[in-house]
Amino acid sequence: MPAVTLFSPAKINLFLAIVGRRVDGFHDLLSVAAPLAWGDTLIAETNTKQRVELECDDPSLPTDESNLVVRAANLFRERTGWSSGLSFSLQKRIPQGAGLGGGSSNASTALLALNRLAGLPLQPIELAELAARLGSDCPLFLEDGPVVMRGRGERLEPLPTGAVSRLRGRRLLVFKPSFGVPTPWAYRHLAESRPSRYLPSDEAEARLAHWIANPRLPVEDLLYNTFETVAFEKFVALPTLLEILSTRFDLKGSMSGSGSACFAFLPERRDPDREDAIRKAIREAWGDDCFLVETAHR
Repeated sequence: MPAVTLFSPAKINLFLAIVGRRVDGFHDLLSVAAPLAWGDTLIAETNTKQRVELECDDPSLPTDESNLVVRAANLFRERTGWSSGLSFSLQKRIPQGAGLGGGSSNASTALLALNRLAGLPLQPIELAELAARLGSDCPLFLEDGPVVMRGRGERLEPLPTGAVSRLRGRRLLVFKPSFGVPTPWAYRHLAESRPSRYLPSDEAEARLAHWIANPRLPVEDLLYNTFETVAFEKFVALPTLLEILSTRFDLKGSMSGSGSACFAFLPERRDPDREDAIRKAIREAWGDDCFLVETAHR
């Protein structure tokens, strides 16, 4: 197989409850993450140079061993003993520092591509183990659909079919200001702040169970993100815009991951004039250099 080209999706967190801090310093969470029909493209092929190379159309993205694609390739080669040289080409669309899982998605997509190139030496459970070593968000991108995440994010189960149907066909806008929110900063400030910012595990589980059990509840009723409690205090542009969308357009939005990207679901009935007004309001609030894309649940 000379080359493999795979789609590397972005994700949003429809529900993200940080329920506590563990003795090892990591945090436990309960989250519902959904892959999107928009994201990056990764091309992987073997080469004769016996080394791992990565090129990217975004010059701001490092392409050395700090990149998760390269780290995924090295980990795969170490695990399988496959020594072929590898060349990756990454067409980057997911912005950095957004909470959309771009790096994690690229890493898991690289594992899938390498497994194909190498003749499928690893089973799905083995790929998931490698993905978890690369990052807490990585395993979810090996799944084909929305998942419920627990623990550090490595314990996954599919979102029930009935709940997934409430996402199907729903369009959404994803928008990000010119600044990002570093994930380490968000976790650190959450840990340093008062414990009441955490959502107790039993309450988080009850909220999710209630939404899943009530098919008439729209996806907007599920939206929650613990990180908003710290990010919105420092980056006031985020809650300001979400309030504008709520009061002027009756759109309930949320932040994804640790930010700074936010999203809002569009009404099922298309209204081009109203949707143009929504886009205009976003750019008026955050400037013409903000990132804005319409997509849907994958």
